Amino acid sequence: MAKRRKLEAPSPEDLTRLEEEFRRDSARGPMSAPIAQVAAEAATHHDPRPAPQRAEAAKDRADAERLRTAEGRGLVMLELPLDQIDADALVRDRVVLDAEEMDELKASIAKGGLRLPIEVFATPDDPRGFRYGLLSGYRRLKAVRDLHALTKDPRHATIKAVLRDPAAMGGTFAAMIEENEIRASLSQFERGRIAVIAAQQGAFVNTEEAVNALFPMASKAKRSKIRSFALIFEELGDMLTFPDLIKEKEGLRIATALREGAEARLREALAVRVPETPAEEAEMIAAALDGVAPVADKSRGGRPKKAAPPPRPRPLRSGLTLEAEQDRGGWLIRLRGGRVDRALVEVAMFELERLLGPAED
Repeated sequence: MAKRRKLEAPSPEDLTRLEEEFRRDSARGPMSAPIAQVAAEAATHHDPRPAPQRAEAAKDRADAERLRTAEGRGLVMLELPLDQIDADALVRDRVVLDAEEMDELKASIAKGGLRLPIEVFATPDDPRGFRYGLLSGYRRLKAVRDLHALTKDPRHATIKAVLRDPAAMGGTFAAMIEENEIRASLSQFERGRIAVIAAQQGAFVNTEEAVNALFPMASKAKRSKIRSFALIFEELGDMLTFPDLIKEKEGLRIATALREGAEARLREALAVRVPETPAEEAEMIAAALDGVAPVADKSRGGRPKKAAPPPRPRPLRSGLTLEAEQDRGGWLIRLRGGRVDRALVEVAMFELERLLGPAED
């Protein structure tokens, strides 16, 4: 007769050991998963559809991936509503649009449609609701918008566009300039202007860095010329009527005069009247520069630079005389004559404030 085994209750230490072993076995992962876990994983990988349907689904997934890749590389043409595109997302490098050329472009689009798409970049955070910003094709976009406003034709309610990634193209300003340089070279003034604006908008530290980054393939001499025209835009841009038609030689002479302190003389000459032709504006500038003596470069042993003469005194019909001079603090305007009093000075200051614009509250 077999001897019966006596059962004993486990000790607290045995219970603790058993609980630890149970927890360790439960956390070992898929290699020791229970049958329910194995069955669940097998079910997720099983596609109950027939083989033809599975093949079609796989093809759709592959096509979708190729489409996303092509869109990311700018290889897919989109049809975008005009009101989703911000034409002024960038300050344009072109200064003027030729009216005759615009009419020809609109006639061509009306007859045969838009042959070359515009380029846009995504603006998902635009507070005005625009989904895209215009990168290149300003003339084409304006032409299509003009046609739609004139004809209300639904064909002109959208425009063909290619989505670009400006970061991959060297930045928005660089991409815009590259496109326009390829299609039609910018004038020196347009190059200098966009460099100044890019720096002012914080895209670059200063104008010099903007010129170097926006025109990396230009020679050192060409970049120097662009910086000269950038100076013209900074000092005289608001006074010039035909700035993009300034010839290179004339522009370099203007920039040299500006560096020598002739800004006031040039602004005074340009303020006399608004020229009707580029030639008339060039004559006005040349007349002002005739009074500026050329200064030799000290590094070449020439004469030392001379300060530009102050503006000439201006006698007034009232018997007073206006004088101006410059010191380290800026420009001073002086009124001379027996009838000058506080009331007259207040009136003069009010007129200057009105002319230059009061400070914003």
